[in-house]
Amino acid sequence: MKILIAGASGFLGRALSDALGGHGHSVVALVRRPASSPGESSWDPYAGTYDRDAVESADVVVNLAGSPTAGNPHSSTWARELRESRVRTTATLATAIAGADRKPAFLAGNGISYYGDRGDEVLTEESDSRGDSLLTSVTRDWQAAAQPAVDAGARVCVLRTSPVMDRRSPPLKQLRLLFKAGLGGRLGDGRQYMPMTSLRDWTGGVVHLAEHDTASGPFNLICPTPPTNAEFTAELARQLSRPSFAVAPKALIRVGAGKMADELLGSVNARPAALEAAGFEFRDRDVADVLRAGLASTD
Repeated sequence: MKILIAGASGFLGRALSDALGGHGHSVVALVRRPASSPGESSWDPYAGTYDRDAVESADVVVNLAGSPTAGNPHSSTWARELRESRVRTTATLATAIAGADRKPAFLAGNGISYYGDRGDEVLTEESDSRGDSLLTSVTRDWQAAAQPAVDAGARVCVLRTSPVMDRRSPPLKQLRLLFKAGLGGRLGDGRQYMPMTSLRDWTGGVVHLAEHDTASGPFNLICPTPPTNAEFTAELARQLSRPSFAVAPKALIRVGAGKMADELLGSVNARPAALEAAGFEFRDRDVADVLRAGLASTD
């Protein structure tokens, strides 16, 4: 198949491109500059311009584009760019797919924060979205931007991605160093569920959705047994052979993390029900597996 990817230069985009290539697929990266090879196609999502032939000839379009979630959580500019970069890129691609005669499938990036802070409640793709924290509201707008492709009859998969634990990329890149220095600890009371997945299960899940033409709708990209923050803290300390006695008080987190505090203290006890129903088999099912895979990755 021919796969068109926006955000192919990012950490997840590079890993997905490699995985798709390993399955024999042809990958074309959407770039915001003049294309310099047959493996690139130029576009400008803010101007709404793209190569119509590239979209028409694609079997699958994947959107992973967006500004980094790491930034100044007290900045309104950062928060605006976080939302607009995701909504604009998704809307441009959804409109392009809707207008194509030969409509490719659309794998639309999104986030597990869609569900909001739900405590111990077990959440699946059939659960609704609640709350108005920054990332929760962003994911709702992000998903809505894909609607033109849905309305046009294209196959659309919404990729509700959880944090991908890999030592080469945030958040594990920073947490590994913090814990190795003996400064790791839980956030607040540690009872909040922390959705996460390994890089190999994330790429495997997305490739599975690209290749299975009956798959559509939202998909939680998350390990089947998500840990609480306390469980994650204890397991990461154990695998790094370091103590984990520190505690970051909720009040301090709310001051320091600003708009992102709800993401650190909120609880999302989600399950990958739709992905498992679609036949995907996870390699890393719990926090011990996810961290073992993430820490073993090479630089």
